[in-house]
Amino acid sequence: MLPAAARLRRRQEFTDVVRRGRRTSRGPLTLHLTLPAAPTDASPQVGFVIGKVVGPAVVRNRLRRRLRHVLRSRLVALPVGTRLVVRARPGAGDLSSAALAALLDAALPRLVNAA
Repeated sequence: MLPAAARLRRRQEFTDVVRRGRRTSRGPLTLHLTLPAAPTDASPQVGFVIGKVVGPAVVRNRLRRRLRHVLRSRLVALPVGTRLVVRARPGAGDLSSAALAALLDAALPRLVNAA
């Protein structure tokens, strides 16, 4: 489980990250990332967008839990004040936790270095 301070919750936060952030895709995952405009001491925040095309509610919730678990250990690698939205597309629900971790490990450094 992610700490409460590390979660995006409001629709406007998700919209800002998706519209203004840098984007990269790996397999059935698309990641959107924004860095703060001014120096801040806020912890990185993460949100998930998992639509019904991924599967029924059981599959979507299981995928969300696995993504939260994988990202929890990777929060320290994100710069302070970063906001990240992970969007899952069809096929993501079929991946193992190790495969999800590999996709995130390939995408996150590229996004952070490019931003």
